[in-house]
Amino acid sequence: MVSKAIQSVGESQLAFCKFLSPNDTGETNSHQYGIHISMEAVPILFDTPSVRGHNRERSVVIKWQDDFETTSRFKYYGERTRNEHRITRFGQGFPFLHPEHTGDLFVLCKHSDDFYEGFVFSTEEEIDTFLGSYGMSPTDVGKLITNVPTLDLNIAQSIDQFIEGLTDEFPSSNIMSEATRRILESFQSNPMIDPDELIVAYTQLEYKIFQRLEQVRYSSFLNRGFSSVDEFVEAANTVLNRRKSRAGRSLEKHLSAIFTSHKLEFEEQVKTEGNKRPDFIFPDAASYHDFSFPASNLVSLASKTTCKDRWRQILNEANRIDTKHLFTLQQSISSQQIAEMVEEHVTLIVPSAHIKTFAPLVRDKIWTLSNFISFIKEKQGIV
Repeated sequence: MVSKAIQSVGESQLAFCKFLSPNDTGETNSHQYGIHISMEAVPILFDTPSVRGHNRERSVVIKWQDDFETTSRFKYYGERTRNEHRITRFGQGFPFLHPEHTGDLFVLCKHSDDFYEGFVFSTEEEIDTFLGSYGMSPTDVGKLITNVPTLDLNIAQSIDQFIEGLTDEFPSSNIMSEATRRILESFQSNPMIDPDELIVAYTQLEYKIFQRLEQVRYSSFLNRGFSSVDEFVEAANTVLNRRKSRAGRSLEKHLSAIFTSHKLEFEEQVKTEGNKRPDFIFPDAASYHDFSFPASNLVSLASKTTCKDRWRQILNEANRIDTKHLFTLQQSISSQQIAEMVEEHVTLIVPSAHIKTFAPLVRDKIWTLSNFISFIKEKQGIV
């Protein structure tokens, strides 16, 4: 199904994706109905901008999951108290606008003025594969899909200078993440210090750098073409696997840099029990394996770009630590999943800008990265 969605995006006039929010799926019991579309993605719904004070709507056919069709409606609510665009009218039995689909990835492809295709992906494997196919971070959703990164000219020149100086075809995650931070910081008149803003900015810029690197490295290869379908599939899988594996490693490197800047004591990829290796242990491996060191002063942190269904993997990563912490770029996880995390003593951490994508009733159970850093500083007596 992901392959069909990728093909649909490639053949479409415009394409859009977002994580379904609690408001979209009815989890908040709001009077509003339908899938909300951000202002910057309005061109996929209407050819002209909407005007406040003037409602408008139109009907289209949407084919879902390459299977069934709905005659749905694009609506703009422009009353004094509302200014939003939504997709409505999905018909009885429509399977995706239910609370359990909160946090699913929704993809919409425009093929003509009145025919669209829609896809909904629930598992991390599906979501990571789709986003990886377009070099997108989970922070890049909620907008039109494009393979051409939008960059400031000076930043684009710095990226090209970095690529020209590389000796390896694809550098290590250490080199990539360091270059990302250096380029971003060199163009900031006022240094960005908020950890939640930094992790999003680092992630988004590194994805763009990697997209540009791929364009440079693969240009002659793509122009030459492929001798067979097998050769094409092998090349596509190589590109996709590199994108997916790089994403997780880069997130760890950026978190590490932020923790270091706040003078936190931590160690990465510590071996705890057996072959278990949490992404981060605070303060270090020696303290973890010293049973005279209070377990209450130990903290583990896992980092995952998305965590809809694989969050349970962290539960047994550090037996001495009762409460596990998990940082993710994922948005809009369902309240039921948050409740399950709380029951399993997992504290979810997301960038502060993502908090609003969760249902209001569970927001107080979710930490920001700033919250987590303050928590560690208190544990370690850092002023």
